[in-house]
Amino acid sequence: MKYLEEKDIGYDTGVAKVPLVAQSDLFDLSVGDGSVRPDADMGYEAARIAMESPNYKDGNYGAGCGATVGKIAGMDTCMKAGIGSYAIRIGDLKIGAVVAVNALGDIYDWNTGKKIAGLLTEDGKGFRDTLEYMAMDTAVKDNKFTGNTTLGVVMTNASFSKSQLCKIAGMTHDGYARSIRPVHTTADGDSIYAVSVGNVEADQDLVGSLSAVVMSEAIKRAVYSADSAYGFKSAKNLKN
Repeated sequence: MKYLEEKDIGYDTGVAKVPLVAQSDLFDLSVGDGSVRPDADMGYEAARIAMESPNYKDGNYGAGCGATVGKIAGMDTCMKAGIGSYAIRIGDLKIGAVVAVNALGDIYDWNTGKKIAGLLTEDGKGFRDTLEYMAMDTAVKDNKFTGNTTLGVVMTNASFSKSQLCKIAGMTHDGYARSIRPVHTTADGDSIYAVSVGNVEADQDLVGSLSAVVMSEAIKRAVYSADSAYGFKSAKNLKN
């Protein structure tokens, strides 16, 4: 907010321009050093770099540093994931997505149905199915493992109102459902922001449907770009 205010960016109240910054938090305190906290200086520097010298990368960067998946049985048999992005263009229309994949469930290639990351076997050499594991005991879990939050942003240069963007965000959650199983559980904080950054005219339903596809592809990138870290295997290093 401080950086944006210095650049005269914000909502004009008539007295001052007030930057309106949306925020979601990804829980990764069980990865690495649980005492590390982001602070105002880090936020300022992140905003400055994003504006002046963008350095985005897929994988173990930014919100993807501590991202993991397949955690129903605890951290000993989960896998490393990360942050991923994907974008498409149809004529003048552009749609892109960025997602930090930090899910309780397993991750699948939405095109083939192949599992690409998630709950590992106890020897760490293969996969177990998270839903099957959950179904082994139907008793109520009062203290279910809750260190999960998949956070995504879908961006388009098409012009939409706030209510239209809300609908598009909801449709984009289909991308989560196609790629993450189970998804939207009480142990997950799944969120998607939809953002309009242009004035291109495009059909809302088309953009919403394509946004789900773009999000699923971004989830794949988040998994395949991640490197093994903190003792957690990644998809590209699973055989290693």
